[in-house]
Amino acid sequence: MTTMTINTVVVDLGLRSYEVRISPGLIGRAGAEIAPLLKRKKVAVVTDETVALVHLERLVAALEVEGIAVSSLVLPAGESTKGWSQFAHCVEWLLEQKIERRDVVVAFGGGVIGDLVGFASAVLRRGVRFVQIPTTLLAQVDSSVGGKTGINTAQGKNLVGAFHQPSLVLVDIDALATLSERDFLAGYGEVIKYGLLGDRGFFDWLEVNAPLMVSGDAFARQFAVRRSVEMKAGIVSGDETEEGKRALLNLGHTFCHALEKATGYSDRLLHGEGVAIGCVLAFELSHRMGLCSQEASSRVRAHLKAMRMKTDLRDIPGDLPDVSAMVDLMGQDKKVIDGHLRFVLARGIGEAFVADDVPLDLVTGLLSDALQ
Repeated sequence: MTTMTINTVVVDLGLRSYEVRISPGLIGRAGAEIAPLLKRKKVAVVTDETVALVHLERLVAALEVEGIAVSSLVLPAGESTKGWSQFAHCVEWLLEQKIERRDVVVAFGGGVIGDLVGFASAVLRRGVRFVQIPTTLLAQVDSSVGGKTGINTAQGKNLVGAFHQPSLVLVDIDALATLSERDFLAGYGEVIKYGLLGDRGFFDWLEVNAPLMVSGDAFARQFAVRRSVEMKAGIVSGDETEEGKRALLNLGHTFCHALEKATGYSDRLLHGEGVAIGCVLAFELSHRMGLCSQEASSRVRAHLKAMRMKTDLRDIPGDLPDVSAMVDLMGQDKKVIDGHLRFVLARGIGEAFVADDVPLDLVTGLLSDALQ
């Protein structure tokens, strides 16, 4: 474990405000961190098989040393868990554990577990409190913060869910050491998004320091996670339910969600990989619309390539639907309003904005070229 100061970022939402605490070693301190929230010393932990194998014993020990009784549910790992079947299983299990409204549920894992458990907590007894302990880079910088919860359906990604804020988020930087390089880089797709949408200085920093993050530098990792969380917290605090500025967080996601659906939410394409490809496409679309320079678009692609990340549709193994089918998939996205696709475009690196007047022929032309 690396010794570093705990960074605390506040998500300011009035009575629903909460802290995101970022530091190495927080899984081992989870009992002391969570205990002040409890009305009675009991929690229910939901995790997946991969995380349970590596981290669950340590979390349970940290809770029990504070006298907290722990029950745990271990779900299958993978995006397919984030659906009706495992959601129902999770809710039924929580009811069997006699979890009351004053109790706390712990979502312990990556984005799939956080989204599913957060949604289960939102509907259980019309809302119970939950704590996020994200174990992947993607979950630490994005999905664990902001209260978006939900599951996937046959029609698309995250189409059923609720806004339900956690009571606390514990981000243990040490957990990142257990990720494969592919999973770490998938999370980096969400990190770079923050620089691209609103902080050019952070993007400049990432161009220099991101390789240190991949090689395991704990200080670089903590700085990048903290800056990402700060940016998301600032946006969410001003727009909790995505009526305005929060939509900027969807940079790359209109393309990404269609690609995830096209690949069956499988290991062919991880969410963060789809975000990276989506960001490249969003900047290319912005360039074709005369909004940003070719230099900016090329710089985004070049950095992601330097990080050994997917940047193009041809980087996705297997066949993809044709252009017409891809546009249909994009039309199923949550961000569609009155039948119009909404994109997050950019006037440059760090200068993103939301547009719902993008000419369809430009989108089809971009996809047609990308599918070559």
